[in-house]
Amino acid sequence: MKITKSLLHVGVLGLSIMASSVMAAVSADEAAKLGTTLTPMGAEMAGNAAGTIPAWKPMPTNAGAVDDKGFLANPYASEQPQFTITAQNVEQYKDQLAPGQYAMFKRYPDTFKMPVYPTHRGATVPADVFASIKKNATATKLVGGGNGLENFETAVPFPIPKSGVEVIWNHITRYRGGSVKRLVTQATPQANGSYSLVYFQDQFVFRDKMKDYDPANPGNILFYFKQEVTAPARLAGGVLLVHETLDQVKEPRAAWVYNAGQRRVRRAPQVSYDGPGTAADGLRTSDNLDMYNGAPDRYDWKLEGKKEIYIASNSYKLDDPKLKYADIIKAGHINQDLTRYELRRVWHVVATLKEGQRHIYAKRDFYIDEDTWQAAVIDHYDGRGQLWRVAEAHGENYYDKQVPWYALETLYDLQSGRYLALGMKNEEKKAYDFGFTATTSEFTPAALRQQGVR
Repeated sequence: MKITKSLLHVGVLGLSIMASSVMAAVSADEAAKLGTTLTPMGAEMAGNAAGTIPAWKPMPTNAGAVDDKGFLANPYASEQPQFTITAQNVEQYKDQLAPGQYAMFKRYPDTFKMPVYPTHRGATVPADVFASIKKNATATKLVGGGNGLENFETAVPFPIPKSGVEVIWNHITRYRGGSVKRLVTQATPQANGSYSLVYFQDQFVFRDKMKDYDPANPGNILFYFKQEVTAPARLAGGVLLVHETLDQVKEPRAAWVYNAGQRRVRRAPQVSYDGPGTAADGLRTSDNLDMYNGAPDRYDWKLEGKKEIYIASNSYKLDDPKLKYADIIKAGHINQDLTRYELRRVWHVVATLKEGQRHIYAKRDFYIDEDTWQAAVIDHYDGRGQLWRVAEAHGENYYDKQVPWYALETLYDLQSGRYLALGMKNEEKKAYDFGFTATTSEFTPAALRQQGVR
């Protein structure tokens, strides 16, 4: 793939920078670029020389109508694809695709397509989050060989990253509204397209959004996560609780599950790394959720630089409440007619499993959107070096709340022909509820029993 010239890494692109090298914070002069030549999030403010990627222009909070369920109108509904990539013309665009995307055309030559639309770089976050990111630029440091953070505030510790692991930390800690409740649906279709649905009710709160948060004593917690399965009946009532830590090597992620049938709470050390994902029928690992999550200590992280590739963005069409889940879930992959791809700059980071460490993925290639720090595509390789699974996230800007996130994340198994789609809410009564408040007492093992359904 073609590597583009980055304002952030002139003379650095293509170098192998490993996580074991703990980098110092950037200088004040470098940080001064944030909001000038760089966006406040750290992306290049300008478009590309070819004019196919525009300059950053943040979306206003009134970019479209919001219905009474919280679903967003599509600000770009009148636009048509500029062209569509298919198996017949994919070679023409191969340099602007991740290998996993290219492999999807080979695996599903008759049905997989990528409608390409004009690029709109509108992702933004609230002003106070931008202010925290600028502080982080000169204050936050890696600790524990890259496995933890020091002097971190709110979101995005390394807006001007110097290493691969710093880019990954930006994804892990990126702004997702501070706190959110969401009702989401997951499907794991068989190769013939038949599927059943699993329904989740999630609560997700970063530490500084807790009512009882003490900034003078922040501790090692990054965020709290609670997930209840509400359907089908055979799974309903099970609850997962996670305390995500900043340094998971010093203090590993703490997780508990409430088993509704047994009416008991137990520790769940398997909720990490390549432990099985909740109700995922073996199609994802724990660290596949949110594209990637958890401790980075099992991999070496190499920063390859920036690339221009087509990624799924501004996916309002896919999130339309008029759609039924059956409109989205199809054999082999989701309904690509509902997708929207745009040419964007992404950070490319290669994760290689360390010698002596264990994980079902021996290598992962990350392609992370420069404007949001969200992973857009991740290619997963097995122990034989074969491309195995392809994760693709369909980004969406919740413009009314100034929150970049996903409309849907998918994980395609190229070997079995099955896949996982997580995040659908089209048929639910409410979209995401950002900004709710909570206390730490609501995220304790004792609170799990109270949340159990049966």
